[in-house]
Amino acid sequence: MNRNLFLKEMRRNAFSFILWMLAITLLISLTMSVYPTFFQNQSKVLGMMNLVPRGALQFKGISDFNDLLSVLGFYAVNNIIYMMVLGSIFAIVLSSNILLKEEYQKTAEYLFTRPLTRKEIFLTKLTVVIFYVFALNLVTALAGFICIGLVKTETYNIQAFMILSIYTFLLNMLFGALGLFLSALVKRPRPVTTFSIGLVLVLYFIYTLSKITDSAAGIGYLSPFKYVRMDVINPAYRLDFWKGLYFSGITLLLVVIAYRLYSRKDIFV
Repeated sequence: MNRNLFLKEMRRNAFSFILWMLAITLLISLTMSVYPTFFQNQSKVLGMMNLVPRGALQFKGISDFNDLLSVLGFYAVNNIIYMMVLGSIFAIVLSSNILLKEEYQKTAEYLFTRPLTRKEIFLTKLTVVIFYVFALNLVTALAGFICIGLVKTETYNIQAFMILSIYTFLLNMLFGALGLFLSALVKRPRPVTTFSIGLVLVLYFIYTLSKITDSAAGIGYLSPFKYVRMDVINPAYRLDFWKGLYFSGITLLLVVIAYRLYSRKDIFV
């Protein structure tokens, strides 16, 4: 890893990181501020929700209204969607452009004239992606923890909250690795931001479709969102070993393939 390149990439992506962090933190704060009112008027809310089609509720991630009465269940349903989807979009956009922009911004020639190997460049930019994805998850999880503490009406399972945060981080890292893979795979030097965002949304749509329609339940396994456990109020809620292995294994595989592709790729200067 090259220290100077690392600091340069950190500065280059700092503004984007701050915007995403503030946006997600604001969404968490605004959503959780509604919980006291929701809890006090649960009978009225239940009556309103009975008028909403079950499929629409499942699309939102609500399988049982009672899940929402728990502050942790309310947090998971309303906020983890923001953190999973928006956090994954941030990760894949950051990682998919961090390698490619040297080509489409015509700065690759300057970078490669310096005493840097492709291995150093790749590892340095990978470190930047890991740092920012971890920082985003840390800040937003801390914001969620504080907000829950401010609005809770009873004790909740902090361990379940931590496990949910770990699932979110693993999911975001998988999309970060997918972004690196896409950037190494692309032959022409052009941004893939739109495609990357669309890919996250399509995979999320597949996941939600599998929850709404029983006949389409099987296709949900094509989406990494499927492997995040959302039943936080379940006493048996835990980080499943095989799911952790799935996220870690796919992430590592994508990073390795991306590196091998990048090390052999014809770089446009």
